[in-house]
Amino acid sequence: MTDTTTHSTRLAEERQTTVDRLEGLRREFGQVVEATVDANSDDEHDPEGATIAYERSQVAALIDHAEQHLAEIDAAQERLAQGIYGLCVVCGRRIPEERLEARPTARTCVEHAGRA
Repeated sequence: MTDTTTHSTRLAEERQTTVDRLEGLRREFGQVVEATVDANSDDEHDPEGATIAYERSQVAALIDHAEQHLAEIDAAQERLAQGIYGLCVVCGRRIPEERLEARPTARTCVEHAGRA
C-alpha cells in the first residue's frame, strides 16, 4: 500500500527544491546574458565569447531540465490527488515502493520503464 502522506510530503519538498533551483538558474542565466551586453560581440575572435556562449547554453539546458522535472512532479501530485499515484500507467500494477523512493515521479513499474 502506498503511503500517500509520505509521498505527498516528499513530492512537495522536491517541488520546492526544484522551484528554488529554477529561480537560481534563471538569475544565473540573466547574469550571463547581462555579461554578454558588455562583451565583444565578435565571438569568433573574442577569447571570452565562446566561453560566454557555452555558459549560456549550459545554464539554458539546466533550466530546461529543471522545468521538465517540475512538470513531472506536478503530474505525480495530480496522480496522487486522483488516487492513482504508484500505479503503472502501462499495466496498472503497483509500482514497488523502492522505485517510488528512488524516483518519486515514476509513472511505470520497472518492467515498463521507458515504454510510457
